[in-house]
Amino acid sequence: MNGKVFGTTSEVIHQSFGRACKRADITGLCFHDLRHEATSCLFEKGLNPMQVSSITGHKSLQVLKSHAHLRAGDWVVLLNDAP
Repeated sequence: MNGKVFGTTSEVIHQSFGRACKRADITGLCFHDLRHEATSCLFEKGLNPMQVSSITGHKSLQVLKSHAHLRAGDWVVLLNDAP
C-alpha cells in the first residue's frame, strides 16, 4: 500500500475535478471546498472534534473550526438530543 487515497497525484485530481465542474457548468467551486463540506457533515453526524480531526487531518482546533460550518438548526437538534 502506497498511502495514497486515490492512487494518483493531486494534480490529476485537481484537473479532473476542474473538468467535471466545467462539464456540469459549475463555477466558483474548488476541490478544497469538499473538505469544508465533509468536515461539517462529520460534525452534523455527532462526531466530536478529536474524531473529526483524526479523519480530516486538521492539526489544530482553530483550523478545524474554520472548516466546520454548522447551521443554527443543527445546533438546535444537537442540544435537544443532549441528555
